[in-house]
Amino acid sequence: MRRREFITLLGGTAVAWPLAARAQQPAMPVVGWLAGGSPSRNLQYAAAFMNGLKATGYIEGQNVKIEYRWAEDQYDRLLVLATDLVSRRVEVIVASGNAAARAAKAATSTIPVVFDIGSDPVEIGLVSSLNRPGTNMTGVSILNTQLESKRLELLAEAVPQATTLAVLVNPDSATTEIKLHDMDVAAKALGRRLHVLNARSEHDFDAAFMEFRPMTDGALAIAADNIFSEEGEKLGHLVERHNVPAVAAYRDFAAAGGLMSYGTNIVESRHQIGIYTGRILKGEKPADLPVMQSTKMEFIINLKTAKTLGLTVPLPLLGRADEVIE
Repeated sequence: MRRREFITLLGGTAVAWPLAARAQQPAMPVVGWLAGGSPSRNLQYAAAFMNGLKATGYIEGQNVKIEYRWAEDQYDRLLVLATDLVSRRVEVIVASGNAAARAAKAATSTIPVVFDIGSDPVEIGLVSSLNRPGTNMTGVSILNTQLESKRLELLAEAVPQATTLAVLVNPDSATTEIKLHDMDVAAKALGRRLHVLNARSEHDFDAAFMEFRPMTDGALAIAADNIFSEEGEKLGHLVERHNVPAVAAYRDFAAAGGLMSYGTNIVESRHQIGIYTGRILKGEKPADLPVMQSTKMEFIINLKTAKTLGLTVPLPLLGRADEVIE
């Protein structure tokens, strides 16, 4: 073989080898993110999810891709968005909130789904049991729905003169009927009247507070819901501006000016679903991953807000608080 022909052949082979190697590299896995809210209100929660994913060795843009689908508070769009993710053959769907989890369940029975919800997943039909989900779904249950009555009790203790306990709910939430039943029972046991305020999105907040305004003898409980969790800071500013004694499920509500918050830590649950997503990408099956229950509760009292409202928080209540903001 002539020298020139040998060099040409070697050069062609050298070019072919890296091309072949690149062609054999596995495609980057794609995770679908399904949520009822908007990206601007979920920055800290998305960051917690990414940290959990990173703990298993996956970093967005490097070895995993995330396809985001946000319903922007239009919950009736969730099934369409979930179906779109299924059509794109994502490896895993992460469903944030009860409505998103239900939509993912309706859209697929084969693609793994990791959910983060505020209800009992067995009770609402997502899994057959907590220890052995037995389906394509698993995740974290933060149990906030079961705490609605407790939040009413704390509110009545902090504001004993309140004869009316108003509750802000999202009427479109699948668990609202259960919540209202539990809170009605709790209010009657406390000798208080329950008044329901509705908000389907942040655009309804002002109208709800206008409806509350005449209740000079009232206090407000904000039910656990994705819309309210994402707008915790805004709701905290609103109750402060309107001088409303109120309790919610999320810490940022109390930190922003709400009187109290009592609930689980959502940042921790988002971190856990990131870990579960990474484990499934590595080959584990959701049917074998037990649903985790976030049982660590945080009770926070904003003493500065209490003083502004002219309230004297009972010492036993202060003693039970995990954090007092002064």
